[in-house]
Amino acid sequence: MPTIDLGIVGASGRGGSFQMALDAYNDVRVSAVCDINLYDDDIEEAAAALGATETYRDYNAMLVQHDLDAVLIGTPVQHHVTQAIGALDRDIHVLSEVPTSVGIGESRDLVRAVENSDATYMMAENYVYMWSNQAVQELVDRGLFGEPYYAEGEYLHELKDLHERTPWRRVWGSDRNGITYPTHSLGPILQWWQDDRVERVTCAGSGYHHRDPRGEKYGMEDGCVMLAETERDRLIKIRFDTLSDRPHAMDNYQMQGTEGAYESARSRDEPDRIWLSDMETADRSHDYEWHDLGDVTTNYGIEPWGDALDSAHEAGHGGGDFFVVKTFLDSIIAGEKPPIGIHEAMDMTLPGLATLESMRNDGEWVPVPDSREW
Repeated sequence: MPTIDLGIVGASGRGGSFQMALDAYNDVRVSAVCDINLYDDDIEEAAAALGATETYRDYNAMLVQHDLDAVLIGTPVQHHVTQAIGALDRDIHVLSEVPTSVGIGESRDLVRAVENSDATYMMAENYVYMWSNQAVQELVDRGLFGEPYYAEGEYLHELKDLHERTPWRRVWGSDRNGITYPTHSLGPILQWWQDDRVERVTCAGSGYHHRDPRGEKYGMEDGCVMLAETERDRLIKIRFDTLSDRPHAMDNYQMQGTEGAYESARSRDEPDRIWLSDMETADRSHDYEWHDLGDVTTNYGIEPWGDALDSAHEAGHGGGDFFVVKTFLDSIIAGEKPPIGIHEAMDMTLPGLATLESMRNDGEWVPVPDSREW
C-alpha cells in the first residue's frame, strides 16, 4: 500500500488529538502540521508528537510548499469550508471536522469544490462509528427492525466554561439560536436510514435561563428541540443543550421500527437496550421485554468492530476517531467514495442550519435544501 502524506491544521487542538488513531494505521505519515496558536517551542513539540517534519503557521503555505496527499482539518468551524476548498482546489484529499459549514451559501461553495476536484472529501462524524451505533446499523441492515419510522438523538453537554476559553464557540455555537451542531445526534440516525434524508424541520427553544460570567445573555436558548420530517415520512427529534447545568449526556439515541425498538443507555450503569420481534418465541409473542444490546449482537453473530476492537478503544470518542481515520484512508487508497462524503455530510449539517430560520420565524416549518440538486 502507498504511504499517504498527511498535513494537520489545528494541530494544537482537535487536529492533534487524532494522534492515537493515526498511530494505529500504518499507511499514513503526518509530514506537516499547521497552527496559528502555537509558540515556537509548542509547534515543534506538536510536530514531534505527531512525527511531522515541517511546521507552518500559514495554512495556504503548507498546501503550496509541502507535497501533501491529504489534510485533516481540526480548526474552528468557521474555517472548515475555506480550508477544505483550498485543499480540494489542489486535488488534496480532505478529512474535515464537524460540521461541514456554518451557512447555506458557503455549503454550496463546498459542494461545487468537491464536484470539481479529483480529491476525496469526508466529514469526520465519529459518533457514527461508536460500537453501539455500528451494532444497531448492522441490525437495521439485516432488516430486523422492520421498517424504521421514528428516531431521537440528544446532545446534552454543558460547555459554558469552554465557550470562554474558546471564544469562537461563543460566536458560532451559543450566540446563534438554533441547532447548528447537529451531526453527533443526527449523523448516526441518517446512517441507519441511508435511503432517506431530512426534508423539512421546525425548531423551538426553552427560553433563556443562564448568563455568561459578564452577566450577558447567550444568543441561543438553553435547550433547543428540532423535529425533522424525512422524504420517506419518518420523524426525527433532536434535542441540543450546551448551556444548562446538568450532567453530560452526549450520545443518547432511540429508534422505533415496525419490528423492533432501541434505546441507548442514559448512564454508565445501564446497558443499551433493544427489543426485536424476531427474538420472541411463539409462546412469548406478546411479552415485550428489553434485552441487552451486547447480548443480542452476540446471539446474532454481530461484531461491529471486528479485529479492530483494541485499537478503536484506545483512539478516543468511543472508538469513533479510529474508524473515521481508517475509513477516510481506506477510501483514498481504494479510490472509493467514503460513507460520509459531501452529500451525506450535508444531510447531517443542513437541517441544523435550517433551524436558524425556523427559530427566527417562531418555529415555522422550513424546507432543507438537497445538496444533490445544487
